[in-house]
Amino acid sequence: MVSSSHILNNQVDCENEEKICTGNRKGKNLWKKVKYEFIDYHNLPAYLRDNEYILGHYRCEWPLKELLLSIFAIHNETLNVWTHLIGFFLFLSLTIYTATTVSDVSDYYPLQHVAEMLNKAGLHDVHSTLVNCLTSLSKMPDFGTLSGELMASLPYINSLSSVSGWHIMEHLSNCLPERFSHLNETNDPSMWSVKDNLINTIAPLPSHPITRWPFYAFLGGAMFCLLASSSCHLLCCHSKRLSYIMLRFDYAGIAALITTSFYPPVYYSFMCKPFFCYLYLSFITILGIATIVFSLSPVFQNPEYRSIRASLFFGMGVSGVAPILHKLILYWHQPEALQTTGLEILMGAFYGFGALIYAKRIPERWRPGKFDIAGHSHQLFHILVVAGAYTHYHTGLMYLKWRDLHGC
Repeated sequence: MVSSSHILNNQVDCENEEKICTGNRKGKNLWKKVKYEFIDYHNLPAYLRDNEYILGHYRCEWPLKELLLSIFAIHNETLNVWTHLIGFFLFLSLTIYTATTVSDVSDYYPLQHVAEMLNKAGLHDVHSTLVNCLTSLSKMPDFGTLSGELMASLPYINSLSSVSGWHIMEHLSNCLPERFSHLNETNDPSMWSVKDNLINTIAPLPSHPITRWPFYAFLGGAMFCLLASSSCHLLCCHSKRLSYIMLRFDYAGIAALITTSFYPPVYYSFMCKPFFCYLYLSFITILGIATIVFSLSPVFQNPEYRSIRASLFFGMGVSGVAPILHKLILYWHQPEALQTTGLEILMGAFYGFGALIYAKRIPERWRPGKFDIAGHSHQLFHILVVAGAYTHYHTGLMYLKWRDLHGC
């Protein structure tokens, strides 16, 4: 015989079960309301049809909240978003690192070929002067062990381990003999003070490093481009209006990256020749602004103009050949000019190859639908852009060191 308490418990269990089932049904219905399905290429509205070889996994006119959350979902734009978003944080870190860590000239100046430089300055008595100063120099912190080495190596000084040029400059300034002091009073350039020439040779303007604004302009342009691109790929499928805005934001970012990439090489190559410096900087700036203005045209975003878009940006990059050749003509005998040119060629190869892949839709054109999620042309283009910009960052550091050490 079944007790009443047992029956009552069964009724309670059934009621709880029913509530759970009802809750599950409500949860499923709610999930259906917030979950948006991917669609294929043929069901897209015209403004979202850009690559006919990417056949599936499209988001179409999702709400902004869902689009923002889709950054963690798997679709055909996931890697497009993340490749440039990671690139943005990379360059933000590089900017902070450069501003806080990269040494100025007084920290990394290698005293190589000092004797040759002194001879060119006409300082024939400096050798004996330096020898007389060694006793005093040996009293400096961390310098005692180098006194013997300096004695043996003069006039071919190769290194002054752990002592900055500024400290040496101050000490030599104090220990130079008084017999040179009378030369300070003359206005004859050929009789300039040995003391001043020695100071400028060992520590050339350590308190006034070369201006950094062209380098930071490039870093800013790179971050703007990468963030604009990532935002565009994440949000452009919300609506036709937002797609129109984000695409132009993306094109402006590309033009900004190309334009600001010219600033470090042009400025530091021709800083001693202001006419050519301003000429090249003005030309690329005007070209960049014209490209941004042209990109605002509605017809510019149509798929049939894809090759024209790529060619326009590629043409901006190719315009950099003229200042590079000019730099080589002026400084062909300096190794820094050749080294920076090699890195610039590598950067151009990254950008150019990426633009070619983007324009020709390689590799998805060979196997449509097989590269929808990973490996299609736009993702490869993004990776090559980050690689090119990172190469240019190291080129900029080389320019800074070159000009900090040698000036004009």
